[in-house]
Amino acid sequence: QVQLAESGGGSVQAGGSLRLSCAASGDSYRRVCMGWFRQVPGKEREGVAAIYTDKDKIYYADSVKGRFTISQDKAEGTVWLQMNSLKSEDTGVYTCAAAFSWVCSGGILKFIWDTDNYNYWGQGTQVTVSS
Repeated sequence: QVQLAESGGGSVQAGGSLRLSCAASGDSYRRVCMGWFRQVPGKEREGVAAIYTDKDKIYYADSVKGRFTISQDKAEGTVWLQMNSLKSEDTGVYTCAAAFSWVCSGGILKFIWDTDNYNYWGQGTQVTVSS
């Protein structure tokens, strides 16, 4: 069982930065796939970044490469999403999620970005970028 609690988010102008955090409880955190997803009304939820916590394997969606950074503190069981050079199209509800390790360990993106593979979800936090 993994419980997720997010913090961060808010409103920022284009070009600004925000940092999201996701605190995971449970011993199984050490070997899971942690992902950040975002959703805007009328669109499907999309994955933006993921990390295989045991091996520090990291994955990014093309739309955020070079701007977003996912990182973790294994001891604390916390995953962060540092978002720089934000654009209006980054606006949405950002949610962290946890999946079994196989989702990330093989590096197959269609598995990593498939929301059906994630068993646990946070409550979501709003990010609004104004242009």
